[in-house]
Amino acid sequence: MKTTLNIDDAVMVELKREAARQGRTMSEMVETALRMMLRERKKRGPLPPLPTFSSAMLVDISDRDALYRAMEEEDALYRPMERSK
Repeated sequence: MKTTLNIDDAVMVELKREAARQGRTMSEMVETALRMMLRERKKRGPLPPLPTFSSAMLVDISDRDALYRAMEEEDALYRPMERSK
């Protein structure tokens, strides 16, 4: 299939030089590089699930004041208790 790509000038100079050194066409070089990249991506497999955290607190994050209050309340839960003298 024929297509048009926009490639950075510096990358293109390097591609031409490497293609000439290997006696291959630039199309062959680009196709090989793309195949390697796509094959490597398949080997990685699916991403692991993101961690979840349980919290009884629901906050509307578009409400800045509510968000700050919730963050302050959560901070208070984790602060060490002061000892009475």
